[in-house]
Amino acid sequence: MSPNANVQVPELLFALLPDSGIAPDGPDTLAPLAAALLGQYPRAATLTVHPPLRDAQGRCRWWLGAEPSPEGVDEAVPTLVGRLRQEAARLGLPWQRVALAGVGDGAVLALEAVQAEPALVGRVLAFAGGYLARPETAPQDVCVHLLHGLEDRRFPYRHVVDAAQALVDLGADVTADLLPHLDHGLHPALIDKAMEQLRNFIPARLWREALIAAQESERPVG
Repeated sequence: MSPNANVQVPELLFALLPDSGIAPDGPDTLAPLAAALLGQYPRAATLTVHPPLRDAQGRCRWWLGAEPSPEGVDEAVPTLVGRLRQEAARLGLPWQRVALAGVGDGAVLALEAVQAEPALVGRVLAFAGGYLARPETAPQDVCVHLLHGLEDRRFPYRHVVDAAQALVDLGADVTADLLPHLDHGLHPALIDKAMEQLRNFIPARLWREALIAAQESERPVG
């Protein structure tokens, strides 16, 4: 857990999921994202959830095998869900104040987790990753932000575009930012775009609540 040093009780929790294939004793690849989040949300905490498995070379993996599979994701989701529920309860935060931010395989896991588990987190930031298959349902009251490089050959951007269109058709809260000249990875430009979306994107649920409140206030008294 990495809360801002000046915050005793965080108001938000960002759970960060790194990509597969990282050495357990290597550099913190998510440090730039955590710094940006804490800079924009000083009353937040970040939590890096590390992949639990190790491949033959000792690198961290969310699932065994180079590519995500339905079986691997199905096995990884319950552990992630349990960890998020535990941390949210420990901090006294409702699920709407918890967000998932994943990179590569971590993005796949984040997206599939909110598809499988309702009322888990309020937002997902998916960097350089996507869905296993075209979504057929929309996660309820979850903002999904897809952030991708057009030169990403590991997760081709066309799958991200297709998933975003499916989510729009299903009535989901979704944004899709595809930036040119970026390959696979967590690039500074993607982080900047994510911060912009967090600042400016207003979920449909909040619009609905505002409209209901406005209608209630206009009703005659008595």
